[in-house]
Amino acid sequence: MMQRHHGGPPLSLYWTEVARASAGWGLFLAALPLRASLPAGDGHPVLVLPGLLAGDGSTLALRAVLRHLGYDVCGWELGRNIGPTAKVVRGLDDRLQQCAQRSGRSVTLIGWSLGGIFARALARRSPGLVRQVLTLGCPFRLATTSQSRATRAFERFSHLHVERLQLPLENGAAPLPVPATSIYSRMDGIVAWRACLDTPSPRAENIEVIGSHLGLGHNPAVIWAVTDRLAQAEGAWAPFRPPAVLRPFFPPAAERHPGARTAVA
Repeated sequence: MMQRHHGGPPLSLYWTEVARASAGWGLFLAALPLRASLPAGDGHPVLVLPGLLAGDGSTLALRAVLRHLGYDVCGWELGRNIGPTAKVVRGLDDRLQQCAQRSGRSVTLIGWSLGGIFARALARRSPGLVRQVLTLGCPFRLATTSQSRATRAFERFSHLHVERLQLPLENGAAPLPVPATSIYSRMDGIVAWRACLDTPSPRAENIEVIGSHLGLGHNPAVIWAVTDRLAQAEGAWAPFRPPAVLRPFFPPAAERHPGARTAVA
């Protein structure tokens, strides 16, 4: 099989990322009165990992909603995410263990962009501590640096990295040992949306939303999908099915669209 790798997002999406993410805050605030319709949490721990150059402040809105629903929410508490530094590599394993020990239950990992790459790696290292993995705009199938407009920012801190991300990411890796949900947007201006697609299976799925990369953490559709996934009973994972009234906010799954695959004969 010969691999066909698509390039990064169009410049029109990249240059409008901040404006679109800012506008998304208006939608988030407008949707707050509907928070009561979200499924209640069961109190299990949720560890939220931020994207490149971001810290816990970037996930504050998402964590606040989840905490309101009754989850035991943990921030990553490792400062700004500048990649796999010694502090991050050591700290992530410690943080996962702390969250699990605090409640005595397995932890759902939510990772935004680079945070999702870390979340998937954590699940492979410690599957016994992880309930499921949800990623937001995470290019865990990144094949070339051209598929991300954050490459230069990531490489700026490469001298501090103690682990190297080899491309293509997860090349030849087995499916995650826990349920996995990848939430992505075709309007992502930072990473190629095709690089965010998992291979659908009985325990892996892709959910498409409409919005910017930088706005995924406060996108109402993302929050609905995340809370729906979290509300499933442990050991009873099933694919996402949005309510009929919300289907316009969730385009058809990418695997049913021509051109979504990255491999051709």
